[in-house]
Amino acid sequence: MMCDMSRPHPSNRLDRVRALDRRLVKLARKIRILSSLSWPQETAPQFLERWRAKSPALPCPPVRTQDHTSTREALTRLKSELDPQDPLQAYLARTTQSYIDATHLLHAQGSPDFTARSIALYGRPTDRVHPTAPTNLEAAKTFLNIYGDRLPPPDPTDIPSEEAARLLQSWVNDAFSDPTLPVEVTPGLASLATAGSRRIRIRANTLFSQTQLEQLLQHEALVHSATARNGRAQPILSSMGLGGPRTTAMQEGLATLSEMITDTMDVNRLKRIALRIQAIQDGLNGADFIDLFKRFLEAGQTEEDAFHAAQRVFRGGDVRGRVVFTKDVIYLSGLLHTHTFLLKAVQTGLYDLPLRLFAGRMTLGDALELAPAFEDGTLAQPAVAPRWVRNVSRLSAFLIWSAFTHQIQLGPLSLRDLTVNSE
Repeated sequence: MMCDMSRPHPSNRLDRVRALDRRLVKLARKIRILSSLSWPQETAPQFLERWRAKSPALPCPPVRTQDHTSTREALTRLKSELDPQDPLQAYLARTTQSYIDATHLLHAQGSPDFTARSIALYGRPTDRVHPTAPTNLEAAKTFLNIYGDRLPPPDPTDIPSEEAARLLQSWVNDAFSDPTLPVEVTPGLASLATAGSRRIRIRANTLFSQTQLEQLLQHEALVHSATARNGRAQPILSSMGLGGPRTTAMQEGLATLSEMITDTMDVNRLKRIALRIQAIQDGLNGADFIDLFKRFLEAGQTEEDAFHAAQRVFRGGDVRGRVVFTKDVIYLSGLLHTHTFLLKAVQTGLYDLPLRLFAGRMTLGDALELAPAFEDGTLAQPAVAPRWVRNVSRLSAFLIWSAFTHQIQLGPLSLRDLTVNSE
């Protein structure tokens, strides 16, 4: 019997994919979006000092326009070598293009093109999640209107950063079989925390609540860090540990859903997420940094929190308005999309899909297209994943019930209406 020499041997194919993957990882590590858009830590105290002295002035963060031309050219050459007919190489091609797009974003800082690049990567508030869903902005306004100003008081924020780091570290050590994920206190973070495969960072000089720390465990450690570490450990596609822009929506959607399922999400956090989406739209419409800072204050945030919330909108943009960073629109859209995806997966009997999302950082589409590689063992199942995703029966109950309750229209209802059949 003659051998078919036209077809590559499986081991040769995987060796080639592995080599291409390692090239991508090396190039992608040169591109850091959030750290490249960060503001100097002295910007907040300088602004707040003038605000408290009743002589407010727009902050003046440096615009760090970055030229990644050589890296972009190397990524472009890499992409040209990838075979889109091979599912593994197609994944690499999509991720490579995402990093090419990121280099254009970083180069455009401070200019109107920055907004266009940001929208291309993350979307805009007026985008619909999918044809049957509301826009990000409509969803945000719905959340804000349900409660209005009648929010229950938040948990006390009385845990200093250093103590918060120690407490969170103990939980992280319990959650990971290989407890080598340090929690570090870092000045100047725009968010309360960030997480990757090697460390979790929380903002210095900040008071945390117990609820916030529980949220960080579920959101940062058991989603962002877990998926990064699982992806990095993949024997063929270690690029699944990268945090490319194309995976951001699913990452934040999965992390926010994790808070919901574990009962660590509170209504005040949900309000903060909704306010950020509204603030992005206001910034696109021309509101400046001080306008947004005031609106966050009026919504009940502290001066420090209001500063950091407004900062998130204008990272890499123009504090005078219109040039903004739209990344935060993906929290609600990612949540809605991920929830619907998982509900459809369990409805159709694809019970392996939820856990598969933790095998690395990927999009929902990647999880489907890479299914054969998971099934034949080319891609590894996740070593670290939260308990809620491992019990498909409980997850299904949560998804089905929450989908049902979405059909209830609260507007026309009063409490008296709900007691008619209970007396």
